[in-house]
Amino acid sequence: MTAAWKAAGLTYNRYLAIAARTVRRSLKETARLNAERRGQMDLRFAKWTDGKQGDVQSLAKANTEAVAAQAEK
Repeated sequence: MTAAWKAAGLTYNRYLAIAARTVRRSLKETARLNAERRGQMDLRFAKWTDGKQGDVQSLAKANTEAVAAQAEK
């Protein structure tokens, strides 16, 4: 028997994200706010050149800058 999330055409990660968001929204106010903060992510990366780490940057900020640079071209 196929899992319901697979039959619905979802990946397992997407299914988990939907389930987590549903649970967070069902909580009372204080617990909900704490859970929502835990659900946020801030990804960072660093470019390595010749074995040395470059500056650590926020992925969201780097993506925004790259989109703006592409729009200018």
